[in-house]
Amino acid sequence: MSEDNLIEDKHPTRSLFVCDAHDAFLKDIMPQLEHPFYSLSKKPETKIRKYRYGDKWVDIIPSVKGMATIYDKDILIYAISQIVSGMESGKPVSRRVEMCAHDILVFTNRGTSGKDYSSLCDAIDRLAGTRISTNIVAGDTEEYLNFGLIEQGRIVRKGGPDGRLQSMEIVLSEWVFDAVMKKSVLTLNRDYFRIRKPIERRIYEIARKHCGRQPSWEIGIDKLHKKVGALSTLRLFKSRFKKIVEKNQLPDYYMAFDNQTNKVSFFIRDSWWEDKESYIPSVKNSKTYGIAKALIPKSSSLDAFAVEVEWVKDWRAKGEPEIENEDLSYINFVSEYFGVDEYDN
Repeated sequence: MSEDNLIEDKHPTRSLFVCDAHDAFLKDIMPQLEHPFYSLSKKPETKIRKYRYGDKWVDIIPSVKGMATIYDKDILIYAISQIVSGMESGKPVSRRVEMCAHDILVFTNRGTSGKDYSSLCDAIDRLAGTRISTNIVAGDTEEYLNFGLIEQGRIVRKGGPDGRLQSMEIVLSEWVFDAVMKKSVLTLNRDYFRIRKPIERRIYEIARKHCGRQPSWEIGIDKLHKKVGALSTLRLFKSRFKKIVEKNQLPDYYMAFDNQTNKVSFFIRDSWWEDKESYIPSVKNSKTYGIAKALIPKSSSLDAFAVEVEWVKDWRAKGEPEIENEDLSYINFVSEYFGVDEYDN
């Protein structure tokens, strides 16, 4: 991977002041890596995004200032990293996270001019204004859920309303904080903040979530298009993705595209993060989710991904035993959880 394909490191001599002196690793929660909750456009996106999965749906509802962008999420990554660092060092943590504005800008590889500080204020507004709506179906009953990315934000300026932004405080939504407390987090490469294009950041997130510890992972271009959350047509997305593959500039992953089968393959360049985070079992083959879906009763409020979370909880409750075949273990759990086998559904 050529360094020319990445934004320059704007703070190469930074000290490890971020989060804590012993841990400056980037952390993000798995649901944010899994689903396209953020806009990839630099222009305000004010239309509601709708995703449909059978009888389940997810709507992302922006405020009049626009949907939270993938760059706005940098603030959440900083906050999540700070919380995880505190947990690992035995410090008390809460949904309320205080942050130094300068530290955030350096941590996320941004400039430190006045406009860079102002951009943090706009990001807080979009994060607080974006709402996620979804449903849970159980038999003839439907439950409606609505939550935000952050519950509230506070900004302190030195020298009055037009002064320099000095400190910030955000209150994470229970949804985000709960995922952190369950350690549903992954470590990101620090070069994540040096990836130039929003779509490439999003593709890196998807690869980081789904490759896990396996050497490679495969997905159809149509499903990748949906996961990325690109507003372009599939045809245009495919054309752009081919150019991304030609450069192959993503940190940690090498990509390949088969034009005959329309399959995308991701290969791990280096699994450097394995000694930076606790092991969490995960489904390795995307086809396994299809098997699980066939086993899950239609009346259940859980989908294949939600059951994966329950599988990890059960694994932890049993003392985190070694798993020889994670996909098989997951399918066995699905069968036991619902009391079914391949022939019952």
